[in-house]
Amino acid sequence: MHSAAIFINIFALICLIIALIKDKAKTKQSLIIAVKSFIRIIPTVLIMILLIGLLLEFVPPGEISRIAGEQSGFSGVLLLALSGAIMHIPSLISFPLGASLLESGASVTAVAAFIVTLTMIGTITLPLEIKELGKKMALLRNGISFIIALVIAFIMGVIL
Repeated sequence: MHSAAIFINIFALICLIIALIKDKAKTKQSLIIAVKSFIRIIPTVLIMILLIGLLLEFVPPGEISRIAGEQSGFSGVLLLALSGAIMHIPSLISFPLGASLLESGASVTAVAAFIVTLTMIGTITLPLEIKELGKKMALLRNGISFIIALVIAFIMGVIL
């Protein structure tokens, strides 16, 4: 296990112990809610893992490299950015998917664009955003977020 993961788990355990000492009933209630939430997302996570596995199995690495690799240029970055904006998967799944895309030949810039748009753009949740924020504000927020995601992706490409 990576040292950062060990640190995070130890920190979480210490926080749990402190919470138990402070208020046992609230901590128990919180743990029950967390377990129920975890059980509720398991099917989605398993389906996404299956779909990602199938995608990576049936799409050869050379094809991924051609579509989203360094030589694909801006069009490859834009394609993955649009894919991230459209897809609605938990960000928890996006990181292993991003690693798989990198291993298959996608560029760092394209993968960064995918992950950032996946977490910043709400295409699936746009109707709710329009209802809560208004059409103009929701579209403006998503548009600006898309541009910022591309800027972040290109900065990551330069840094890495």
